[in-house]
Amino acid sequence: MTSYIYPKFGYRRSQEQADCIVKRHPIVVIGAGPVGLTAALDCAARGQPVVVLDDNDTVSIGSRAVCYAKRPLEIWDRLGCAAPMVERGVSWNVGKVFFRDQLSYRFDLLPEADHQWPAMINLQQYHLEEMLVAKCGANPLIELRWKHRLISLKQAADHATLAVETPDGIFTMEAQWVIACDGANSDLRKMVGAEFTGQFFQDRFLIADVAMKADFPTERWFWFDPPFHPGQSVLLHRQADNIWRIDFQLGWDANPEEEKRPERVIPRLRAMLGEDTEFALEWVSIYQFACRRIDNFRQGRVLFAGDAAHQVSPFGARGANTGVQDTDNLAWKLAMVLRGEASEALLDSYHEERAYAADDNILNSTRATDFITPKTKPSRYFRDAVLELARHHGFARPLVNSGRLSTPTPYVTSALNTPDHDAVPGGMRPGTNAADAPIAVDGKPAWFLHCLGDGFTVVAFGKVSDKTEIAVGPFAAKLILVGRDIEDPKGLLAQRYGASPGTTYLFRPDQYVAARWTGFDEAKITQAMLRAAGHDTADRTELAA
Repeated sequence: MTSYIYPKFGYRRSQEQADCIVKRHPIVVIGAGPVGLTAALDCAARGQPVVVLDDNDTVSIGSRAVCYAKRPLEIWDRLGCAAPMVERGVSWNVGKVFFRDQLSYRFDLLPEADHQWPAMINLQQYHLEEMLVAKCGANPLIELRWKHRLISLKQAADHATLAVETPDGIFTMEAQWVIACDGANSDLRKMVGAEFTGQFFQDRFLIADVAMKADFPTERWFWFDPPFHPGQSVLLHRQADNIWRIDFQLGWDANPEEEKRPERVIPRLRAMLGEDTEFALEWVSIYQFACRRIDNFRQGRVLFAGDAAHQVSPFGARGANTGVQDTDNLAWKLAMVLRGEASEALLDSYHEERAYAADDNILNSTRATDFITPKTKPSRYFRDAVLELARHHGFARPLVNSGRLSTPTPYVTSALNTPDHDAVPGGMRPGTNAADAPIAVDGKPAWFLHCLGDGFTVVAFGKVSDKTEIAVGPFAAKLILVGRDIEDPKGLLAQRYGASPGTTYLFRPDQYVAARWTGFDEAKITQAMLRAAGHDTADRTELAA
């Protein structure tokens, strides 16, 4: 049973199919899941028309991805979506790990105050998708095409040709660029002949979405070897609408079809929740771990994002969160290329940076999987000893791994960074996503990330210039002075950026640090802007002249 009523999005025949013409679009997104819809919103926010194709006519079935981290919330906030997500979802910062029937330790993902967004929210994927669909539907630059299935793709030097099947037959359309967000079993990945490398893990987990009124706190609870499911592990999350996500480890020998049957699921839930607890099953699924990625995120005119580009185990909430950060990295680069402000070489940095992030996520996910499902007796003894020691000894707690929860991967090796030459203190080095902080604008409370917007931005501490922007070549950066344009009433902005008078930061359009200096130097800033836009040394010299 389910309490959620799935919407039906109406199919409409496109004008180009009705007129039998082949139209070339700047951007076509394949797949209307969280990643594809976010990609469309981000490209449209940068002035680019987008067509989204999806072979279905509703949102995802079942809760699927449920945990969304602070960084994706910041991205969705820039796109005008985060507030209703947080209002609808369940916010949490605290997690607890249990070993057998004892609390092993607790952790807080956001221990300091003065952040706009929580560390995590839990929200069923169908709710999130419905919000994103509504936001896309209200944007005149986005066209959502339901019941449009891509059946073939051919690439030329400056475009891709797509054959699309609809209820009215097959028609042809073209795209300058295609963003592939069609999931782990991506047909588009097969069409371009891209390789997926990595590993599957020989273990299975049961997902059960359970409707019940329970007194569990709004926290992430993870059990190793609990009395109600001995020898295995269990994860509990609260979602919206009094729906609880419960994951049961089953082992590799479990029969997936048998384990999904209510007569198999309900006894497991009774053992965990007690005989007197009233509950109802909403959705049940079986999954297997996989940690792998595509060989190159750019395949000619096709750019892969989300599960179409990489897969990780669900522990750590690194799937959808990572996919949203893919689109955050891609959209501004694609917009600059389409506007003629950067060459196509900038798009190669998409693979460089997001493959680096994917490898970091896969490493963390693999380590979590090995800890949760040890493959040998010695590794099992080690894990159990760590969990026992963590109850009383702080040194053991960092070794406990029930899924390192999603955090952004700094692009510390990116060619777009201008390396530090000044001794700016603090961890906001080039390649790091901007830290938010409470500020004041015209005497009114505000948040720092809102000031950065979605273009290049220079932020300097002190009245170092009379300018309001710095122009170079075909684009410009907004110049914000702390003390002139914004105030830092609590001193937290200066603290989080290690700033003193004259400290200057350059932020990219995705709100990542591109460069920083102890003093304001416009010549250095223009060189760093051009470098962050993918211009080579010769171009930087010519454009800065």
